[in-house]
Amino acid sequence: MAYHLAISPQDIYNYVPMDNALSKHEPELLDGLESFHGPRFTQPLLLIDYWKWSGSMLLDNTARGILAEFLVASALDLHRRPRRGWDESDIRMESGTTIEIKSSAYVQSWKQSKPSVIEFGIAPHRSWNAETGEYREGVKRWADIYVFCVFKGEKPLQPLDTSYWNFYVIPTKTLDRKHLEQRSIRLSSLEKLSPRKCSYAELKKVISNIESDIETEDSSNPKLT
Repeated sequence: MAYHLAISPQDIYNYVPMDNALSKHEPELLDGLESFHGPRFTQPLLLIDYWKWSGSMLLDNTARGILAEFLVASALDLHRRPRRGWDESDIRMESGTTIEIKSSAYVQSWKQSKPSVIEFGIAPHRSWNAETGEYREGVKRWADIYVFCVFKGEKPLQPLDTSYWNFYVIPTKTLDRKHLEQRSIRLSSLEKLSPRKCSYAELKKVISNIESDIETEDSSNPKLT
């Protein structure tokens, strides 16, 4: 669920890459024990207090989306580096393969009269690359693989139980062939594309297999890469 910037072609034309200390900041994984401080600031507040305040509503759309990203990252053993919310994809594997993660749920944090329809945003978009600090030209789906995460539970702490999650993994090229310009897709339509449905325990292997399939297809059809 990377955040994508709505920018115009003129914005890209006018953009000048930064070459100063701001452009060289490297994110670091914090432990939550860092303290708030400042002039006349006397409350014993730690960073973990902010995390509790901002992230305890796990059924909330935003929190659930970030949690889904964490689950996929942890399945791939990539959760020990900080999340980058503004990159062109949610996960960048050591191999260079990129992954976009989308989540949806039947039950929301607000009052409902019936379960929600499972639907995901898949709109092509312009992209900002956090590695280069530059916009990339064009409007497309930038990741190599999409992972659609469906939370099936309904209680506040159930998002922490991986048995309440289903994962649907699909190469972006498959999505593009059938729904190149579509902005959203329902689970029923996604299933017609034959994604690989799996559990959390199977996720790493499934993603690895699809990554291998993409490499095989690219080597067989070099004009498509």
